[in-house]
Amino acid sequence: MDDKKAAISGSDKSKALAAALAQIEKQFGKGSVMRMADGAVVEEVQTVSTGSLGLDIALGVGG
Repeated sequence: MDDKKAAISGSDKSKALAAALAQIEKQFGKGSVMRMADGAVVEEVQTVSTGSLGLDIALGVGG
């Protein structure tokens, strides 16, 4: 149908993504969008058991 849409280059996609992210951060603030591939460090957090093994597993903290 539309050959122009099928032939969008990778750099055009990158520019469009960067523009969209910039607009979202402008509207909602820095950190509103997190990219999974950016190598963000996940910090180790201390947890306290709820006393319910099922709830600990559902929450994903392990207790």
